[in-house]
Amino acid sequence: MTTVMTRGPRPLPAGPGATRRRPPLVIGAGALFIVLLALLGPMAAPHSPTAQLGAPFQQPGGEFLLGTDVLGRDVASRVLGGGRTIVLIATAATTVAGVLGVLAGVLAAMVSRRLGDFVVRVIDALAVLPALLLVLVLAAGFPGSVAAVVVAVALATTPFSTRVLRAAAKTVLSSGYVEVSVARGDSKWAVLRHDVLPNLAGPALMDTALRLVASLHLTATAGFLGLGRGGAAPDWGRMVSENAPGASLAIAPFLVPALLLVLLSVCVGLLAGRLADMVGRGTA
Repeated sequence: MTTVMTRGPRPLPAGPGATRRRPPLVIGAGALFIVLLALLGPMAAPHSPTAQLGAPFQQPGGEFLLGTDVLGRDVASRVLGGGRTIVLIATAATTVAGVLGVLAGVLAAMVSRRLGDFVVRVIDALAVLPALLLVLVLAAGFPGSVAAVVVAVALATTPFSTRVLRAAAKTVLSSGYVEVSVARGDSKWAVLRHDVLPNLAGPALMDTALRLVASLHLTATAGFLGLGRGGAAPDWGRMVSENAPGASLAIAPFLVPALLLVLLSVCVGLLAGRLADMVGRGTA
């Protein structure tokens, strides 16, 4: 008589986030560092970011930690002062687009189908226009205006938020607990306040994170094209375009702002993807 030894069941992981908890923390720390660098950097700048202090494209070292740019300005000071505008414009545009998306999406979901389709078609008229063209037209019409860039970026991203949040709101409205609320005579305002909006928080947060990535790209592109604040003001996107022709003479003025833009977009994008996974598991 032989005894057959069988292997016991494999131990289950501690939880769905056990193997994924560390990477989001690292990514979040990276994104937070770059955001803090952008917001607080101007206070740590060793020189004026607009003053011409040396010869163009000096190599890093001595008084200039990262060298000088195409006009002899301190690159380190311009890097420290050039991210605040991008982060603030992208955040403001995302906030405006999020509010408009929630309002239009919920309105289109709660009214009659014909009226809801009309609202979506009106919003979709903005989506027909290329986002970059919209930014160019508004920024060129109001030269030097940061508000124009904010409005342009917000209008370029609002149609997508509206469609996503309308679909999410229609799903909530078709759920059983909303039908019970309507059956017992609750007003539309009560249904909206107590049933729809609380259950839209997750999808709205996920959509906001995704739109922030798009807003960062459009804002950096606007800076690269010289739109928004005046030409002397530091801007990571503008620094890339200004110093690209002299990259063979000094790489830091071109490479450092480009790397910061890439790292910020990648970190925010990965966090948005992680947030989408969490919301998807929560609603599954």
